[in-house]
Amino acid sequence: MSERSNVITMHGNPLTLLGNELKTGDKAPDVTLLDNDLSPVAISSYKGKVCVVSSVPSLDTPVCDIETRRFNQEAEGLGEDVVILTVSMDLPFAQKRWCGAAGVDRVITLSDHRDASFGSAYGMLIKELRLLARGIFIIDREGIISYIQIVKEVSEEPDYAEVMKEIKKLV
Repeated sequence: MSERSNVITMHGNPLTLLGNELKTGDKAPDVTLLDNDLSPVAISSYKGKVCVVSSVPSLDTPVCDIETRRFNQEAEGLGEDVVILTVSMDLPFAQKRWCGAAGVDRVITLSDHRDASFGSAYGMLIKELRLLARGIFIIDREGIISYIQIVKEVSEEPDYAEVMKEIKKLV
């Protein structure tokens, strides 16, 4: 598995990402994650829709909480042709508890805790922490990555305006 340095930091300290770097125009890797009821869900099951994948370290942290709530609000105006997934290493039970407490009902939370297949395939697995880096992948209706935003500082939020602009190009 490849390693990439100098891509992200946490509180200014450099971290190492594991997995291959993806580029726009690449076919989105198909990985299987677990939903809140422990059912397997393949990324490819959303083919035909614009799929926004938000990769976060943990929903139980302030920035991930804010980000996922924000995407839940944004999802309201995007229609049925757009699906927003939040992927983390949190256990499915923790994700379900968090969604219930936060009132998040439009974003689908998926867990990569079992084998880090998403983190490895999308190049988002933080070697030092075994958590996912913060980033956004937009996958078009044909399963091609049309946009990638890797947030340099893990403790900062993504550029929501840029993400929404890119989503609107596809719907």
